[in-house]
Amino acid sequence: MKFLRVVLLTVLLGIAFLPAQAPVLGSGLSFRDLDGSYAKEAIISLTEKNIMKGTSASTFSPAQSITRAEFLVTLNRLLGLESVSSAVASYKDVKPSDWYYSAIQAATGAGLTEGLGGGRFAPKNALTRQEAAIWLQKITGTSSASSVDIQRLEFRDHAAISSWASGAVYAMAKLQLMQGNEGKFEPQRALSRQETAVILDRLLQNTVWSSKLAAKVPDRVQLGWQYQQSNAEFKQSVLSSNVNVLSPRWFFLDADGGISDSGSSELVSWAHQHGKKVWAMFGNRLNQENTKALLASPAKTSAAITKVVQLAQKYGLDGINLDFENVAPANRKAFTSFVTELAKQLHDKDITLSVDVSPDLGTDWTEAFDYAAIGKQADYVVLMGYDEHWSGGEAGPVASLPWVQSGLDTLLEEVEASKVILGMPLYTRDWTVNPSGAAQSSEDLRLGEQTQRVTTFGLRPSWNSKLGQYVASYVSGGKTHQIWLEDSRSLSSKYSMALERDVAGFAYWHIGGETSDIWPALRNAAKYHTLKQP
Repeated sequence: MKFLRVVLLTVLLGIAFLPAQAPVLGSGLSFRDLDGSYAKEAIISLTEKNIMKGTSASTFSPAQSITRAEFLVTLNRLLGLESVSSAVASYKDVKPSDWYYSAIQAATGAGLTEGLGGGRFAPKNALTRQEAAIWLQKITGTSSASSVDIQRLEFRDHAAISSWASGAVYAMAKLQLMQGNEGKFEPQRALSRQETAVILDRLLQNTVWSSKLAAKVPDRVQLGWQYQQSNAEFKQSVLSSNVNVLSPRWFFLDADGGISDSGSSELVSWAHQHGKKVWAMFGNRLNQENTKALLASPAKTSAAITKVVQLAQKYGLDGINLDFENVAPANRKAFTSFVTELAKQLHDKDITLSVDVSPDLGTDWTEAFDYAAIGKQADYVVLMGYDEHWSGGEAGPVASLPWVQSGLDTLLEEVEASKVILGMPLYTRDWTVNPSGAAQSSEDLRLGEQTQRVTTFGLRPSWNSKLGQYVASYVSGGKTHQIWLEDSRSLSSKYSMALERDVAGFAYWHIGGETSDIWPALRNAAKYHTLKQP
């Protein structure tokens, strides 16, 4: 009996000291503390949908305040956002070992939250009603209330509502998601778990919003370039990714105007069996002289186009991805003519043509690209949104958000969004810099290698909201290093920006360079974008 009493006491203590912030899976019907709650039906409904959970297997604690972490985790479940276990923590006070880490990382990457500033999230703080209004406004995609609505709905404690929350508070009041008590909103009061249940239940009963929640995320091109991977490795990476269009680097322009061929019918068959398309890449290896020779000769140009079409038919390709870089400015007209004729002959065989271009920086590097003309002929124009700072140049990010946005907006002035694909980097660079910050050398890093470097040197990257990425520095061997990181958060920022412009899709240089958290983070960005649409 003494042994049984010890066991029983151990079990009871285990239940008593379950962390309040760690919800426990349980059925609303099994909670013993709901009889006195005005939210009983809402709680039962939400727990059955696995949107809310109890504080133990048998208790829900309806009157208990909900923490910022608990509320955000609940919103993630409501929205269907996937967990994102990214290597770099978004906040100083949210550790990878915390039960809510992957949920907060996911919501941050999707753009639902930016924390409280200064790298803090305060996950264990009770959520105030006005803070809840801000998050609810974001997920419903609702505009802030107008001055007319505020005057009509004004609460008696209006002065207590923070200026940054006023528009959201009245917008939620107008939607009747959040209501006051005896004419007061009580903005600073902690939101209880039962209030949360009532609010979210109301949201689910809103037919307009619930239909958005059930809406399918639109399909977009998700192109992945093959590089430094065998076909077996490429397949494995593709199956773990969002890629629906494979672009193996198979065809290259030779010095004599011929085209080398390293295609694989087996890879094409595999892709088609898995419901994916193949747009094989045809490149010039950045060789300006070979490209000049090709474009200067009508005979060579005609032969090359004929050969590309034959290769596309030989392998049963769905498309060709034309990657001619470092084309001389003087060849602008000839290159456009080449694209025009290649597109015509491929289209005659029902084969897609996509053309890679660099962001227009007003330099000779992009002078050969007539965006408007190429956009009229090709099915897609792929903007290579990376190499803002390249190996051997000045130290800096590979693809900062404002730089990519500027390049994309410039392209969209001349090519319709339905034809534009944004290329994003699955790599970054570790720069060795001198005391003044000038680059001495750089090393390309895949994102997994970047993560290893962060761990090895114990880096604490800081988020630069202007650049839309983390920045870190360290000293090794007496030399100063600087990294502008690319990770799930920085890539999601660029992804969301492009989604706002309704581009046709995305491309990734290169597959195999990513970490596993990238793909769910980008799916979350797409899901959240869909929910915010009018």
